Amino acid sequence: MNYYYRIHSNLACVMDIKALRYFIEVVNLQSFTAAAKALNVTQPTISKMVKNLEDELGTPLLLREYRRFHLTDAGRVVLKRGQEVLAAEARLQAELSDLNAMAVGELALGVPPLAGMLFIPLIAHFKRLYPQIELSLREEGGKAIEAALDEGELEIGGLLLPVDENRFETLPLSDDRLVLVAAATSRWQGRSAVRLIELSTEHFVLYSASYSLNDRVLAACQAQGFSPQIAGRSGQWEFMVALVESGLGVALLPESVARRIPAGRCVIAALSEPEIPWRIALGWRKDVYLSHAARAWIEALS
Repeated sequence: MNYYYRIHSNLACVMDIKALRYFIEVVNLQSFTAAAKALNVTQPTISKMVKNLEDELGTPLLLREYRRFHLTDAGRVVLKRGQEVLAAEARLQAELSDLNAMAVGELALGVPPLAGMLFIPLIAHFKRLYPQIELSLREEGGKAIEAALDEGELEIGGLLLPVDENRFETLPLSDDRLVLVAAATSRWQGRSAVRLIELSTEHFVLYSASYSLNDRVLAACQAQGFSPQIAGRSGQWEFMVALVESGLGVALLPESVARRIPAGRCVIAALSEPEIPWRIALGWRKDVYLSHAARAWIEALS
């Protein structure tokens, strides 16, 4: 199905789904060139499809200023509703595919980089049971995974608990907590435990803004009466540890991740008052159709 039908003011119009997809990719990447590369088409093709969409709707969607552009009011509406259309089309295709496939298929799975080690045995177990199902792995922070689940880009993903139970079903994977990781020569040498308020004057190596854990750490610090001084951000724990070793600042990492740091490289101390939990679960939307591959994943790991 390549068209989306809508009725407005008793008039029916036909909107090309491909044009919607091109428009949304341009907005997401903030670049016609990057969108063309991601979609494996030429830039003139992208520009023409977006222009055709504007002509069809009878209103501009993007205001172009030199090399930049901004969404018009109509553009914001088309972006929101277009994402819903593409998600609905993806669900329709998944349902139709299920009619013809029981042992083959594809599963789009969101994997938080910090939780990658939790997924390795799960993936290995699933592939032994369903070798013909292709796993499309997408490494994202928790907030990005939630958004991708909402938009139908992912069916299942790793989420930081707690989540909105009205939107998501969950299957717990881990129950962990954050610990302090500091340079081996820092003033925390010899400490086995540290209160969060003691870190108020430290510089922090924090997580990328798309990580739910970033918000969790900021909220915990603010509850103690301070905002952390941010020296740098990363989504890769190995790079965060390297930055800590260089003296850039301290980091708060899950204890299970910190145990992977070779002995002597860093100071690792328990964090208290408050403890910051790191509980990861598999999550999926309650109100959407799940493909046979997604249902097989949940059944295999339940």
